[in-house]
Amino acid sequence: MIEVVHSLSTRVRLAAPALVGYAAVRALGLLVLALWSAARDRSAYQLLTARWDSLWYARVTELGYGYEVRLPNGDVHSNLAFFPILPWLERLLAALTPLSAADGGFLVSALASLAAAWGIFAVTEHLFGRRAAVCAVLLWAVLPVGIVQSMAYSESLFTALAAWSLYAVLTGRWVTAGTLALLAGLTRPVGLAVAAAVWAAGIASFVRDRSTAPADRARHLRCAVAMLLAPLGAAGYVLWVGHDTGRGPLGYLAVQAGWRNGFDGGYAFARFVGDRFTSFPSALAGLGLIVGVGLLVWLYVACVRQGQPLPLLVYTGVVTALALCASSYFGSKPRLLMPAFPLLLPLALALARTRPRTSVPVLGLTAAASAVYGAFWLNGSGPP
Repeated sequence: MIEVVHSLSTRVRLAAPALVGYAAVRALGLLVLALWSAARDRSAYQLLTARWDSLWYARVTELGYGYEVRLPNGDVHSNLAFFPILPWLERLLAALTPLSAADGGFLVSALASLAAAWGIFAVTEHLFGRRAAVCAVLLWAVLPVGIVQSMAYSESLFTALAAWSLYAVLTGRWVTAGTLALLAGLTRPVGLAVAAAVWAAGIASFVRDRSTAPADRARHLRCAVAMLLAPLGAAGYVLWVGHDTGRGPLGYLAVQAGWRNGFDGGYAFARFVGDRFTSFPSALAGLGLIVGVGLLVWLYVACVRQGQPLPLLVYTGVVTALALCASSYFGSKPRLLMPAFPLLLPLALALARTRPRTSVPVLGLTAAASAVYGAFWLNGSGPP
């Protein structure tokens, strides 16, 4: 027990600069949001906890599954579209404390965002060293849509579970990796990306061990258990929705169709981008979207050239593909890409190689821009 406590204390000290820096960036974002919202006579806290998805999660917490809204155009928005881990945690906090569901969602996101930052640090430090790890965490914090990390949404919770599952895979903690992948699968549909990473690592491990002797049967067993556990969360919820709706294994797809959401290989997004070029002002937005997609492709190629391990490449590829190829809610794509933190590692490594007199101002200016954009975003149309 003493050794475990000592090890945890060492890990906390190692990650402390990254976590302090992350907390400072998030505090700046919240401060700017509070000032901007006050100037517009709006509640910053309500913007963080009682709009869009946060309202739907709170309804699951308070009313259970089965709540739906029928729109004039015939669409049916059902809360079955929202995976259960965040509502479960909100309900637990509401039962144990005076917090409301919205308060609980905000607290979970605050704690989960720190856990996610720590997980990103752990993965990056394991691969590229401490300085690159600090830069990776700060880059994740200063993303233009970083304010979502402080909202009562499930992105921070999912990223935390995904990052620590990937770290467990990289360090050979197979059962832990599978368990965290299972929980990630109960958090968001993109939890399939974590399961895919565990499976890719497991298959690679079995193939690699075929050329070595004697085989480590105990490790093979742990690997097999992880591969069995990893998809159970997402598969279990999807099958339960199918049973609950009476539509069988494809019931969850029907629920998503009610939100006009689905997977079409990117056709709808490509058409959306093409439609921007029908007039001059919107053509600039279309050009920006093309540049953005090109940047994502470039970063993924850089991840491959960087020699990132197979689990990270598989995870990032699946997250990116699911985000870009979803057929609706195009304004949400930046936040859907937020869990794909390995895309930031090439930039983190490059930033880590610069002198502090360069990296510190770059990160500081980016943090300020992110804070302003987040306040503008939430006080405007914001994320659907």
